[in-house]
Amino acid sequence: KAKGRKLQNMVRDALRDAFPSLEEDDIKSQTMGMPGEDIVLSPAARKIIKYSFECKNKERLDLWKSLEQAEENSEDRNPVLVIKRNRSKTYAVIEIDHFIDLIKE
Repeated sequence: KAKGRKLQNMVRDALRDAFPSLEEDDIKSQTMGMPGEDIVLSPAARKIIKYSFECKNKERLDLWKSLEQAEENSEDRNPVLVIKRNRSKTYAVIEIDHFIDLIKE
């Protein structure tokens, strides 16, 4: 759980750095074990950040189950699965159609 909390906090801090116009309370890390998305966005943050984040910091990951969880929690926003394991980079998994839209803009 400590590894998961560390990844959630890293994502939270990266989003806060990327969006300095938002207040610190606009982007929070969800309490471990609570249902829903891992990064909690205020209504003001949701207007700017059109994504829902699920974070997994594990050596062995059930990718499809994790993606399903990200999709179930995303509501009307694009799901992002943030993954990491020991001594690795951190990656964001998104739907291919959305990725193509991002790179063609």
